[in-house]
Amino acid sequence: MNKQDEIEKVHGNGIHLVILGAGASLASTLRNPELNGKQLPLMNNIVEIVGLNDVLKRLPVEFQKFKNQFEKLFSMLYELEEYEEERLEMEKRIYEYFEDLKLPDEPTIYDYLIMSLRHRKDVIATFNWDPFLYQAYIRNGKFTKTPGILFLHGTVALGYNRIDGSSGPAGCYSKKDKGFFEPTRLLYPVDKKDYNNDDFIKGQWKSLEYELKHAERVTVFGYSAPETDVEAINLLQNAWGTPDERNMEQFELIDIREEKEATKSWESFIHSHHYDYCTSFFDSSIAWHPRRSVESYRHWALPTTPSEAFQKGNPVPQNFKTLEKMWDWYSPLIKAEEEFIRLREEKSKKKD
Repeated sequence: MNKQDEIEKVHGNGIHLVILGAGASLASTLRNPELNGKQLPLMNNIVEIVGLNDVLKRLPVEFQKFKNQFEKLFSMLYELEEYEEERLEMEKRIYEYFEDLKLPDEPTIYDYLIMSLRHRKDVIATFNWDPFLYQAYIRNGKFTKTPGILFLHGTVALGYNRIDGSSGPAGCYSKKDKGFFEPTRLLYPVDKKDYNNDDFIKGQWKSLEYELKHAERVTVFGYSAPETDVEAINLLQNAWGTPDERNMEQFELIDIREEKEATKSWESFIHSHHYDYCTSFFDSSIAWHPRRSVESYRHWALPTTPSEAFQKGNPVPQNFKTLEKMWDWYSPLIKAEEEFIRLREEKSKKKD
């Protein structure tokens, strides 16, 4: 299959689910720094970057050694009512820091990701609090319909309307019923991440469970399946099933760790050799077969003709300077999808 074949061969089904961890946002900001030069905090440096040292110094000395293990530090504070003031102050500062983060004007990895997946078929689920995914979702939605997005640990970008269960920009009001989009909760004690205790988070995980059960391709980008997130891994595992139950699906890892280390973290999800591994987003199935990642897998694994198994791919260029230039490149792919939908609807009308 050449590039033009890949553009034109469109299927209507097949979910590609992408799961994002902190490594995805870090990769994006390393490639295209945050608009105002702000650094993205991680759990091992969040105290320094956000500026929590003064709060930490107000705590007993036994807390100091967990300065670079923020989830553990937060869990300890969560259990002790006498330090509620310090805990709330940390939460407030972290929320405000993340809330201020903005994508740069040029296309980022998150823009490529949004544009390389399809509406009503593919889904991106993120563990990250930052607003980058939502910002990319909004600005690329001005050009085309975008894939679904889920926020598994909450986000500073979205709020939750408890009247009707809808979500929208945090701190705003719904046009429909004037309900307030209450900012979503961000921080969870590492030992008690109860995903059923918050209505917004519960809904996000319920949606993820469905998508994971039906996905044909799953890409895990920058999420190391940490031992501290036992409940999250169990929920993912229960939805995915055993490797033998998913022997026809393809798992993909985008991870800077060595391949053996990365695959070991996810060995209970991977059937035999049914996985791909790379260290860069631009080497992934998403970037090599944008908007056709499921089609590409089907052609390779279940070709209808021998020639389909051999693919040149259609890798997206990495050097777009503007969103408009990037959108122009994706236009032929989107037009082919629109034509596919048009022909399918015509066929359906004839049957009726």
